Parts: sequence; structure tokens; C-alpha cells
Amino acid sequence: MLGYVTLGTNDLPRAAAFYDKLCAEFGAGRFMEEDTFIAWGTADGGCGIALTKPFDGNTATVGNGVMAAFQAKDRAQVDKVYKLAIELGAQDEGPAGPRGESGFYAGYFRDPDGNKLNVFCM
Repeated sequence: MLGYVTLGTNDLPRAAAFYDKLCAEFGAGRFMEEDTFIAWGTADGGCGIALTKPFDGNTATVGNGVMAAFQAKDRAQVDKVYKLAIELGAQDEGPAGPRGESGFYAGYFRDPDGNKLNVFCM
């Protein structure tokens, strides 16, 4: 089981503004912050997400095929978070809706740095 996911950014203030609003929808807030790193999580220690400027000082790049997923409580929250992400400047990668016959419901988008994200419920 994953404890958290860290994504790279080249513009920490811009990325932080995006994730502050997105994570708030899940009851998560900042719990760790340094000059080049911010992490969000819930009070119960639930899975979190972090942003960092790369340690090696090189430009952050997007991993091809890499995606982090936010688990929503229901379809209404999937729709709300997906719409919020787009309003915050995310790029659409597949609108919220059912996927297949398994009851999987998800929306896909890329954050301002190009990292691929998903919000889903089952």
C-alpha cells in the first residue's frame, strides 16, 4: 500500500495553489513544508501527496505512464473534483464518467506541471 506520492514541479507556488484547493476537497491540508517541498495529508494519516523541486537541481519532468489517483467517496465528489481541477487550469485527459462494467468511475487530468492525475470511486 502506498503511503504517499511525490510529484516534481518547477513552480512550487503555482503548484501549491492548485493542490491546496484540490486537496481541501478531500479534507487534506499542508502538514509538511520546506523551501522546495510541500506535503498534504489528512489528520488520520491517510495517503498523501507531495510536491518537490528535484533534489538534483535539474528541471522536473513528467514521467510517461505515471499517474497518481485520488480516491473519492462517491461519483458526486469525482465530478466536483474533476470540474475544480479543470477550473484551476488542469488539462483534460478524460472527463469524469464510468469506465467499463466494473463500477469504476473516474476523471483524468494533468496538473499545471503536466503530471497526470485521476479522481475515482468504485
